[in-house]
Amino acid sequence: MVGESEKDAVVGPTYGGWVYHMGLNSLGYQFCHARYLLIKGKYAVMFKRDPSEYPGRKPIRQGVVGQYLMVEEIGRQIYHGRVLYLLKIYSRMDHTKQGQFGCGSPDEVEKWITAFQHAKEEAEYDLEKQSSRRFINGEAEFKLNGPRKHNRAYAKSLNKLIYIGRGPESLMRRPSVVAQEPDSENFYSKGESDAVEQADWRCFRTVNGLRIFEDVAASNSKSEKGTIMKSVGVVKASPDVIFETIMSLDKSVRHQWDVLTGELELVEHIDGHADIVYGTFDTKYFKRWKSFFNSKRDFLFSRYWRRDQDGSYYITQISATHIKRPPKRGYCRLSLNPGVWEITPLPSRPGTTAPRSLVTQIMEITTTGWGRWKRSHYSQFHSTVPYVLLCRTAGLREYLAAENEVSTLNDRSSMGTISKVAKQVDIGSQQCEAPETSEQFYDAIMADDPNEDDESSEEDEKKPLNKKGNHQFRKATWTYGPARREFLVNTPAIHIDASKFRGSLWPAANGKDSNCWADPGGKGFMVRGKTYNKDYLKIPGGDPVLKLLAVDWYQSDEKLDMIARHPECVVQSEAGKKLPFILVVNLQVPARPNYSLVFYFGSNRPIRSGSLLDEFVHGDDTFRNSRFKLIPSIVEGYWVVKRAVGTKACLLGRAVTCHYLQEHNFLEIDVDIGSSTVARGVIGLVLGYVTNLVVDLAVLIEAKDERELPEYLLGTVRISRIKPESAKPF
Repeated sequence: MVGESEKDAVVGPTYGGWVYHMGLNSLGYQFCHARYLLIKGKYAVMFKRDPSEYPGRKPIRQGVVGQYLMVEEIGRQIYHGRVLYLLKIYSRMDHTKQGQFGCGSPDEVEKWITAFQHAKEEAEYDLEKQSSRRFINGEAEFKLNGPRKHNRAYAKSLNKLIYIGRGPESLMRRPSVVAQEPDSENFYSKGESDAVEQADWRCFRTVNGLRIFEDVAASNSKSEKGTIMKSVGVVKASPDVIFETIMSLDKSVRHQWDVLTGELELVEHIDGHADIVYGTFDTKYFKRWKSFFNSKRDFLFSRYWRRDQDGSYYITQISATHIKRPPKRGYCRLSLNPGVWEITPLPSRPGTTAPRSLVTQIMEITTTGWGRWKRSHYSQFHSTVPYVLLCRTAGLREYLAAENEVSTLNDRSSMGTISKVAKQVDIGSQQCEAPETSEQFYDAIMADDPNEDDESSEEDEKKPLNKKGNHQFRKATWTYGPARREFLVNTPAIHIDASKFRGSLWPAANGKDSNCWADPGGKGFMVRGKTYNKDYLKIPGGDPVLKLLAVDWYQSDEKLDMIARHPECVVQSEAGKKLPFILVVNLQVPARPNYSLVFYFGSNRPIRSGSLLDEFVHGDDTFRNSRFKLIPSIVEGYWVVKRAVGTKACLLGRAVTCHYLQEHNFLEIDVDIGSSTVARGVIGLVLGYVTNLVVDLAVLIEAKDERELPEYLLGTVRISRIKPESAKPF
């Protein structure tokens, strides 16, 4: 008989915390109810009260997280003056079955997505191991309408409870404050760039504890309009708190750290990741121009934000126009230069759990107007408006430091592991309470008790940091070639004649060509080294194991899937059929019309059975989604677009919807970029500058175990100044 401690060790963690169930009632009015959500194994259970504090309470909804359930982050929304971050849940087979959760921070949203993903994996694993193959039928799926069903017990206690989210009272009282979780429960590795940055930053001045840099490479580049400058400082607060402070339009908060902005007003909420804001500047900074025109200044700008998988935030601000805010009499409408806020989490100092973040504010300063200081004397920079704007980083640091001192006793962790076993919570088989309103939400099914010895399908991503608390990079070579691990090296290699593979986009003849592709190699990308699990070190990517064969650039009224089956596809050509393996990556770009950028990577040897690549090619979609990564890098282009795209590796299966097709000698991966509001926002910005961009992309399989390290690049591709109108109709 397994002991209590041993039994707890094999039972996977339970995710629990407060969310806000949002929707419309039968009268068409919007409601927002605080609910306590538990996810354990493949089951999701919802309570009106915290079950650890009210053990006698029965759940109001419960059920299995079905194989067709999809979870999507849809961004930021202000509900009755409170900031919430929304999570959409819907059925892939029936989009009428959907509902929304509201969370206190983007970090909570991402953790709930992970929790639901774990539940889906548990459900799929149970279906695979059951000999009877009892699939969840339509009646067993979550439903939006109808009465709440009876419930059955599915767990005896809340062991290893991972608490997500603050309680409803504290959240609604202080919606902008989210405490940093303890460092011991950090499930997200703190990442650096996975591509070599092209900027050449030089420290220009140090003031108020800030370092102010100038991008020397941009200053000497003909493609940039002016000088790129940034201020960098360490702020003792979590990225969530800093992000909310910067995004806040509340004058009482803004005036405590932003010395230049007068008032801000929301003009239009575009979606959960973009809006348009109207504002004014404090007139005392513009008195010297009063003899020429009115000293009052106003401005209009659009904000776009995203959160990366490592917890970093990026806020892009670009000048805009709007029909609701035409030029105002008595004010001079300024065209703001583009700016970017970057908020990166830092590890806590040794012996403490206090959160820290690196805050970077980047600005473009043109050679006219605000940029006149560059043509005259650098010593006068301290009296310019750009200097005042860059110093806002110091104001933000001091404001949050004072706030943290005041709120230390009130804030509590947003996520922590309860060390002691929580109070026993029995979910009986009695009938649930009657609903208060005709709320639209998923009704749970009645299902059998899950196996108590199910293990968690997702390993802890916590990795040790080096002494500096960050990534280290070193120049190193492979300890042994990845090709030897992944392919049958004893088999004679097939000669790949590149001239026999033709796509709709032509290869580049030289580095200055436009509307073409090339293979940049892996020297510009960083991957996990052999000792990554011990020291967190990354190494240069090296040569890809697959050869870039061709690139297709298609346009169509409908989204293009399963391109590899098309008779004119590279895969179906005579040369393609002779190759042992071809990887097809189809990036589906949402636009009018829809575009597809398709890459073909080929191997000259068969894949070795049991290798990581073999597991990926012949594995299930769950494994593929958890391992398929893409690293972007904009080599040439507008700096705002560079910052919006970033250079960090992204697990595509977690960020967007990926569909896989494995047949014969190929694997096709259809990446639906339009399935994510964040990705749609980035693509919308990129398409506006795409004819001037040179973009490098690398695809790889994430390595986790010692036997899988070091990582290697599957393939790399460079797309140079592509023209949308050149896309071939499909």
